[in-house]
Amino acid sequence: MTGMPRRVSAQRGTTLRCRGWRQETILRLLENNLENAENPDALVVYMSVAKAARDWECYERIVAALGRLETGQTLVMQSGKPIGIFQTRSDGPLVVMANGNLVPAWSSDDHVDEFVGKGLTIVPGFTAAAWQYIGSQGIVQGTYETFMACARKHFGGSMKGRWLLTGGCGGMGGAQPLAGVMAGAATLVVEADPAKIQRRIDTGYCQHMVPDLDAALKLVLAGKSAGTPISVGLVGNCADVLPEILRRNLLPDVVTDQTSTEPVGGYIPASIPLEETRRLWINEPESVKPLVYEAMRMHVEAMSEFQRRGSVVFEYGNNLRNRATVAGGAKHAFEIPSFVDLFLRPYFCEGIGPFRWIAVSGDPADIHAIDELVLREFTGNEQVRSWIRKAREFVKFQGLPARIAWLGHGERSRLAVLVNGMVARGELNAPIAFTRDHLDAASAAMPYRETENMRDGSDAIADWPILNALLNGAAGADLVTVHQLGDYGQSAGVTLVADGTAGAAVRLQRVLDCDTGLGVLRLADAGYETALAAKKRHALGL
Repeated sequence: MTGMPRRVSAQRGTTLRCRGWRQETILRLLENNLENAENPDALVVYMSVAKAARDWECYERIVAALGRLETGQTLVMQSGKPIGIFQTRSDGPLVVMANGNLVPAWSSDDHVDEFVGKGLTIVPGFTAAAWQYIGSQGIVQGTYETFMACARKHFGGSMKGRWLLTGGCGGMGGAQPLAGVMAGAATLVVEADPAKIQRRIDTGYCQHMVPDLDAALKLVLAGKSAGTPISVGLVGNCADVLPEILRRNLLPDVVTDQTSTEPVGGYIPASIPLEETRRLWINEPESVKPLVYEAMRMHVEAMSEFQRRGSVVFEYGNNLRNRATVAGGAKHAFEIPSFVDLFLRPYFCEGIGPFRWIAVSGDPADIHAIDELVLREFTGNEQVRSWIRKAREFVKFQGLPARIAWLGHGERSRLAVLVNGMVARGELNAPIAFTRDHLDAASAAMPYRETENMRDGSDAIADWPILNALLNGAAGADLVTVHQLGDYGQSAGVTLVADGTAGAAVRLQRVLDCDTGLGVLRLADAGYETALAAKKRHALGL
């Protein structure tokens, strides 16, 4: 069945195809990845290359394996390909994965392309190959929290009356227009592929799509002047648009970017049309790379000039600075800081990060019931209560209904156990899956993102995500994964199922406390005072 594309949607309701709800939940999460995918026919979830399975034959084998998987067995996955089912233990992982991991000297972009072309590995992204993607709603709070942290640091706590300029409206960047509006900003997102902007319009994540800069500026600057939140998707290329805004002597308050930076299949050069780019990606991929890197150079150097003129500028974790510098020869790219280093590391020191839950029943009422639980039980955390209220107003579900909230050590396990009790009492229609982004305290070693400028110089130490996966597996997670992103990062993911059983309550408590606890210890080990205080407060470590 290799090469047989088709559309996949997550099953809803309470009919089981697998031998238990834990297995059925993992299968529905895989299906949900593809329901929300940017290019589902190619099994590509986001980033233009990040895949849920190696090919359609592997996908069919995964589905069949999950269908016959017994409790006490573990399915082993190697870069999107099912390898075997092993007898393990009843409270052990149902699925373990390693995706995209290469020996360091063989992990350059060219080597990755070579191994992918041979069908030996995949580009996993973060949540794509781990079957944890929930659409743009999965990153919208992280983007919102970043924008709000920027507002608190630079603009007195509000983005009202501020102009936010950014790029990228794909599976990750597509959260930016909505997050900008939720933060109160006049938000302009530049995207070369109009279909990506249209998708955000259709899903309620962007308000306007315009074909030229003049129309975009008219809307955005009017919103800025009136203090009215607005989101505008401009069909254009950052390498053209940003230098033109500079030539007009206009100065956004904030400049960032979430454009895909994959040189083949992702970043679109400014010098040739979109359709010609797509043809070259297929027929002459090497010929398009110099054009891509030149556009990246122009893009990053324009961002750097905005910073010199007074804008708040940061990269949002897409490796743009690195690729523009190494391959494009950009100057001053690393004078632009990372969003984690600027705004989010204090959260990580407390074990706080992007926690998410998915209603595998497909019924939005299950998520609404958990919303009420959060509002009722977490009265001491006004930040998360405020977010839940905003999310209910602004964030539309994509695929299986889901919610994300930034909760910390002890809070995640408390919520999960409470939800497990709701499942046990029949207050929810079906089990709930808990997972998180790989953007978290101990789950990533990304020297140009999560671990940039670590206090102790441990930016590139990849032991931590590997330890994270090992520890979560030992604690009894339902799914554990270790990912590598070429030569610039390592990450780990975890998924748990609240099926209402007493065993699930034990595993939820144990795994989630291990997951966030290791994150606190990782930052404490690096010498951050907030993490050291959290370590002491929670009695973590030796």
